[in-house]
Amino acid sequence: MLPGARRPIGLAKSRLAREAVDMPLDDDELAACREALEAIILELDGALEGSAEAARPVELDQPAMGRVSRIDAIQQQKMTEANRAAQRTRRSLARSALGRLEAGDYGDCLSCGEEIGARRLRARPESLYCVECQRDRERS
Repeated sequence: MLPGARRPIGLAKSRLAREAVDMPLDDDELAACREALEAIILELDGALEGSAEAARPVELDQPAMGRVSRIDAIQQQKMTEANRAAQRTRRSLARSALGRLEAGDYGDCLSCGEEIGARRLRARPESLYCVECQRDRERS
């Protein structure tokens, strides 16, 4: 830290030390991850419910709608369905993470078995893999 610089307000020394080496989550951080996972699930439930109508198939036998408008409506419907698929996947990951939290396995990489790390879990609480294993999966 530079002379005269101040530590960010609200950041405890122990948390700074844990972040420097990315230590495992403590009980308070696990509770925060649980809250974050529950919030993700609620948010995605709402988004999926709100987009259900837009994802319905486009009726092609609409005389009042021109050809270009029908193509645009089909494209919008396909994009909505792709977004809904991604939202369902993330919701499933969050539910799975909650189950692992309940079972006491939360924060362990499913590939190498090492701890995922507090920073990654704070950023993406539904993470299944540590950063290194995720990077390897994305490369292959």
